[in-house]
Amino acid sequence: MNKTLLKTAIALAALCAMSAQGKGVKVEPSYAWTIDPLLGDRTECDIDTSFVNYHLHAVPTSGSHAWTTTGNYGSPGIDMVYWDREDIDEFFFEYGLKRWLHSTDKHVFYNTRIPMTIVSHTTGGNKYSNQDRTMIDFSGNVNKSLQLAAGMDYIYSKGSYENQADKNFKWNIGGSYIGDRWECQTFFHHYAFTTKENGGITDDRYITNPAEVQGGETKVDNKTIPIRLSSAESNLQSSHFYMNNRYKVGFYRYQRDSVTDTIVGKTYIPVTSFIWTLDYKNTRHRFTNKNATEDMTYFDNTYLTLGGTADTTRCMTLTNTLGVAMLEGFSKWAKFGLSAYAYHQLYRQTMRTAVEEGTVIAEGLKPIPATVPRVSTENRFYVGARLSKVQGSLLHYSASAEFGVAGGVEGDIAVDGDIDTQFKLLGDTVTVRGYGSFSRLSPSSLQGQLATNHFIWSNDFNPVTKFRVGGELDLPFSGTNINVGTETLKNYVYFNNQNLPDQHGPAINVFSATLTQNFAYRALHWDNKITYQTSSNQSVLPLPKLALYSNLYAQFRVARVLDTQIGVDCNYYTSYYAYRYNPATMTFHTQDEVKCGNFMYMNLYANFRLKRARFFVVYTHANGKLFGGDNYFSTPHYPLNPRRLQIGVSVDFIN
Repeated sequence: MNKTLLKTAIALAALCAMSAQGKGVKVEPSYAWTIDPLLGDRTECDIDTSFVNYHLHAVPTSGSHAWTTTGNYGSPGIDMVYWDREDIDEFFFEYGLKRWLHSTDKHVFYNTRIPMTIVSHTTGGNKYSNQDRTMIDFSGNVNKSLQLAAGMDYIYSKGSYENQADKNFKWNIGGSYIGDRWECQTFFHHYAFTTKENGGITDDRYITNPAEVQGGETKVDNKTIPIRLSSAESNLQSSHFYMNNRYKVGFYRYQRDSVTDTIVGKTYIPVTSFIWTLDYKNTRHRFTNKNATEDMTYFDNTYLTLGGTADTTRCMTLTNTLGVAMLEGFSKWAKFGLSAYAYHQLYRQTMRTAVEEGTVIAEGLKPIPATVPRVSTENRFYVGARLSKVQGSLLHYSASAEFGVAGGVEGDIAVDGDIDTQFKLLGDTVTVRGYGSFSRLSPSSLQGQLATNHFIWSNDFNPVTKFRVGGELDLPFSGTNINVGTETLKNYVYFNNQNLPDQHGPAINVFSATLTQNFAYRALHWDNKITYQTSSNQSVLPLPKLALYSNLYAQFRVARVLDTQIGVDCNYYTSYYAYRYNPATMTFHTQDEVKCGNFMYMNLYANFRLKRARFFVVYTHANGKLFGGDNYFSTPHYPLNPRRLQIGVSVDFIN
């Protein structure tokens, strides 16, 4: 995107917002919510205007306290805290970018009654390694029921090492109508993501022991460190349309004046909802490498062309869901809500070319080992039901079950549930929660069949089974939260040492225990999160045993107007055989040659808020090359960014 145009758009948005900003306007409180993708059930959430830990928006490793990444801001990554890791997507090329991309369950709807515009910008580095991100979110209500919204998010980060730049531009429009009888929540979202793929550096000693490879010279120009790929890049584009409709059948409850017995108001009480959800997504992945020599030497196999690579894979899904729900709380006897639904999903994947078994296209190419169709189409049918109780203060519970009935998903099942209770103790509300889930699901179609220049496979995997059970205890009066659980996996599908999908039949057991412990004394705060986890098969499912995040800061107000947070935070995890990243498939796969971890990544920061503006200054990886370990690789051969000063500002304009 043209930088001048981008800056002009930001300035115009800010100017329009400020020109309409009112003084002393009394309005109803704004609120926000997210939705369940299938049925559109709403869950309240906060409007993101907090200044506390605002600096983490600019830290590439802040996705988790054990985040494996190729290093640059906006680059692919995967959560190594297993309990927080999401399942792999149908279109696995997107999986490593989920932190940066849009998803239905994280889309935020607003009701602001008067227009709201949030403009944010962060920047850092120099002209060779600058990291910039600009976000604009707008929401406004036509009336108390109808809301319209639009937004954009632009990341441009050149990276600290050669051929590492990321560029990600997202935009969306949408809105909602929340009426007595009819509700509609909808959006259209588009993104275009490009990441330069350098394949990692050629020699890790440029980071761990530069004098050894530079004839005694210890200072390193990061942009001159040799890399493995100089002309490769990945590109992802996606268009996503979502619409949820709900028609509510119920009755009016009238309010009467106690003296005159006249009607003074009425409230619509819904009893039953009829639901229709339409979800359409079209995504394309493209990997190109213009350097034929590097293309042949970096990858183990080449099947289609010798003069470089230009792979394209597309995926389209169209899902229609019909449901009916009996709503909780319409009478004193309606102690729970009950929903039933069915949906059809049309899935289609398209690859660049069709190949035939045993064909050799040119001398020097590997024989093609499998028959993979160019276009594959599936029609999948599912049914499901949900039971939930969310009202009241003593007991809450939810349970759901979903079954595949036709279209290649026969026998698929996913069941989950949780229950919690709350009670008062030492002036606070203590929460005790238990949860569990069982699933038997078919692996994704792309894990079954794929044809590209360097990877071709055809697999017939068995369904993957998972059983998880755990519990959580939250003690607000002591700042303590404990979450302990265990999971058993069978027929686990993963990317093996050759970056090929593989299935491990025997059971793998994962145990996880996370302690969140926060301390506070006056202005001084110390927040901690520690996870201990084990995997019974580290070669198939590698995990660091211990991961922690610690944040020590002072929080106070200056001159009664400037909210301030000044501190230092740090994450650390133990050494293990970390996943390796493959540029052609944008996947993380197992390896048994290089260990990563056992280093500290610290940030010195200051966050501020002045009325509706918040801003920060952060010195990321402040301990780099000073203490805490020089082996700062979270995935083999991809060093994290060195020390860097960054700043950011966000302004919330209420028009």
